[in-house]
Formats: sequence, structure tokens, C-alpha cells
Amino acid sequence: MGKVVAVEYVTLDGVFEEPAWSGPYFNDELANWQASNLAEADALLLGRKTYEGFKAAWPQMEAGTGDFGKKMNSMPKHVATTTLTTPEWNATFLQGEVADAVAKLKTEPGNLLINGSASLVNYLSKHNLIDEYRIMIYPVVQGEGRKLWDDGTKIALTLTDSWKTTTGVEVITYVPA
Repeated sequence: MGKVVAVEYVTLDGVFEEPAWSGPYFNDELANWQASNLAEADALLLGRKTYEGFKAAWPQMEAGTGDFGKKMNSMPKHVATTTLTTPEWNATFLQGEVADAVAKLKTEPGNLLINGSASLVNYLSKHNLIDEYRIMIYPVVQGEGRKLWDDGTKIALTLTDSWKTTTGVEVITYVPA
């Protein structure tokens, strides 16, 4: 049975979008941690916006990112979309109700990794389908922008791990309580 792991970048005030603010704090510690997240994943689970952004960027980044880029480009992707019709970049589009499709995927072997995809994370959280949340909290306050958690999202979590990079990024891991 597989599990769903969400890996997210957020600012101290919870902003999720346009993570250019992460650049000055990203270092080898985070790169290695992200590589281990990807290595343990068997497929990506993405929302449409993240899928489209990744699909546009990663094929051109493979040469400069080595094994990480090769795995990103070659691994299966399961995409939650109601608007796209032609899957590309090793993607399949989830059919029917997203919660049901993800629940079915979880019965199969293999771990699913969500990067970004805040709408999908919120939706799956409300359906108790995320098994682990790995969140990087950057020492930045944006003051505005889309938050990772939508208003009304309520989840009880248990902290299972935390550590801090030399650049001050707090990396926390939670599981549903």
C-alpha cells in the first residue's frame, strides 16, 4: 500500500506562491533532502498548474540537474485536472472524483509525492488522503500572497521530525493526528 507525501515551501507567514523568496536560503542540505524525497517516490501527484509549470521547465533542466532531473522527467505523473485533455510528460489524468482516484492509487504499491499543488493538497487534506506533510518554513515574511492552507482547512497533525538548515530554514514533518 502506498502513501501520499506532500512537500511544500512556505514563508513564515504561510505564503506558498511564487517561491523566488526561497532562492537565497536554498543550499546543499535542502538539495540533498529534496533528492531523498524524490528518490523514495514512485510517482508524482500534481495539480494542473504545478504539472503545467513542471512540464514546461523540467525537460530543459535535466542536463543541469543530473539524476534528479532524469527522475523528474521519467517518473509517472498523476494529474488532477478537469481542463487538460492530452497527457504529456509521462502523465495520466485522474479520472472521476479526485478523492476516489487518489484513494485507489493508495491501494497500489508505490509512494506518491506532491510538490506544490496547494489546491490539491487542501482538497486531499480535507479527505484525509495525505499521509505525511514535509514543510520547509523559510525565514521570510511576504506580507501578501496565496497561503498554503485555504481558509476553513482544519487538520490535526502530529510532529514526527524537525531540523534546521544552516541558512535558517526549518524543515518539519507532520502526520495526521
